[in-house]
Amino acid sequence: MNTAEKVAAELLRIKAVFLRPDEPFTWASGIKSPIYCDNRLILTAPEARNVVENAIADAVKSLYPEAEVLMGTSTAGIAHAAIAAHILGMPMGYVRGSAKDHGRGNRIEGRLEKGQKVVVIEDLISTGGSCIDVVEALRESGAEVLGVVSIFTYGMKKGLERLAAAGVENHSLSNFDTLVKVAVEEGYIRLADEKRLKLFMANPSDESWRTAE
Repeated sequence: MNTAEKVAAELLRIKAVFLRPDEPFTWASGIKSPIYCDNRLILTAPEARNVVENAIADAVKSLYPEAEVLMGTSTAGIAHAAIAAHILGMPMGYVRGSAKDHGRGNRIEGRLEKGQKVVVIEDLISTGGSCIDVVEALRESGAEVLGVVSIFTYGMKKGLERLAAAGVENHSLSNFDTLVKVAVEEGYIRLADEKRLKLFMANPSDESWRTAE
């Protein structure tokens, strides 16, 4: 197995990702989805956590060797940034969803100097909005954002287009297509479900995937 497959296998094993095409979840937007992802569960599964955090550290080392600081997204990316930074012996901090309304009013927590080279650590990329917001906050502070390392991406067209438009480079450890492939190979879903899942991801607002054969 390559890294993407190993991470996908661990996410499935610990049920951080559920694939349920026959009983879809309802997203906040009202969309019926055959997939649900909760990467926070990685933190309570030591074996999976070891695979994921070392993969994050390896990605930072190989893709961004000049990185000086890791910055986690609030809140899900904070712990992953901290663990990966510990493995790499690097400083880390995190970016709040909004500035504090008390004290120093910080939005960026941790020491960050103007011009420092930063890699953002994110747990999940869907439409890309929250990740782009973090990158823009860091850029406004004077940091040079080299890119984003995320654990998983749905690979949605909207998300890819938004990241590209914002000039944000994202590298995900694993992705939807790899996850579906591993799920079929390891018996989490039927081969016949693969087409339905891919139809959903092509256009989440179109529910025709539910009755596709």
